[in-house]
Amino acid sequence: MTTQPTSPLASPRAYASADPRAMRAALIDLLPDLSRRAARLALTPAAAEDLVQDTVERALRFAGQYDPGSNLRGWAYQILFSVFITGYRRRRRERRGLEVLTTTPSAWTHRSAFPSPDSLLGLTPSTSAALGSLPAGFRDVLSLIDLGQHTYREAAELLGVPLGTVMSRLHRGRRMLAERLGIAVAGAVAA
Repeated sequence: MTTQPTSPLASPRAYASADPRAMRAALIDLLPDLSRRAARLALTPAAAEDLVQDTVERALRFAGQYDPGSNLRGWAYQILFSVFITGYRRRRRERRGLEVLTTTPSAWTHRSAFPSPDSLLGLTPSTSAALGSLPAGFRDVLSLIDLGQHTYREAAELLGVPLGTVMSRLHRGRRMLAERLGIAVAGAVAA
């Protein structure tokens, strides 16, 4: 007497339906196997649970790529392994990045090797005249930050003024320059 398998996974090749509900049921039946495999790969039980959850989520998302009649267990194991490797590589990249950021003092402030496109252009005569007509404190801050590509902190150190003063002068200097050039300033109140 030959009996039919009661579980869709009694044989690795038994799952042959394109029905999403059958796929979910088959994946539920595979959960203990996936959990055991994930426990061997992951370092902690929580990481293993996350690995299984990500595997099932991807299997359901990409169920259309599964070939009904092929080995569902092998397909799910491959997804599990791919998710594990992807996570491992991501953690390795993050670890290396943090090492660089913590060991290299200037890692956060590297300047670009290429000049900005704006720095290659000269100022128009009218802009130069308007900039030259500004009071020295405002002109210096605008020149250092907007034209010289310095940071606020660098400008404050070069000018010997507090950082807040640099930010205030930059804001007010930009407004004065825009007024002298006849450019409407957003938020300006008409007198």
